[in-house]
Amino acid sequence: MAGRKCPRCAQQITPGDPLAFYGALIFHLDCQRPHNLSHEDRVLLFRYCWDHPVAKCPACDQSFRQLQLSGDLLAHRAYLCPRCRADLTDTLRGQLEACAMLPDEIRFRAQEAREAARRAAKDSAQLRDQGDALIREAEAAIAALRETIRLTVWRD
Repeated sequence: MAGRKCPRCAQQITPGDPLAFYGALIFHLDCQRPHNLSHEDRVLLFRYCWDHPVAKCPACDQSFRQLQLSGDLLAHRAYLCPRCRADLTDTLRGQLEACAMLPDEIRFRAQEAREAARRAAKDSAQLRDQGDALIREAEAAIAALRETIRLTVWRD
């Protein structure tokens, strides 16, 4: 997915970004919050992780429950450390992958969905690159045809 940008906001698409699909287009689910958790991730956190710590701030070395996390509505950021304002979104994702309270089937399906989204974004980028190469090849062939026509017209 390296180099892949969202066609709506032109921001980099990174692994873990919640994505939406429309035909062959892949874009951020929410361009204002491209690295935020998906709706499904938030549901799982509320359903299975409400009563225990879900994020550990690497800077403060403190663990927090969901209710303790801060947010910044103006900067479109959620899941901030209440002490140092560090973004803890990635630690929440890690919690979802490792939480013992999540049923195995749900954890497996969530992992499967994340991997499928990553593969789709990667495959889309490869197909786009192949399409770009074919377009350049076609443009070169058309330019050669035009040049041949131009030279032929001058000879006749």
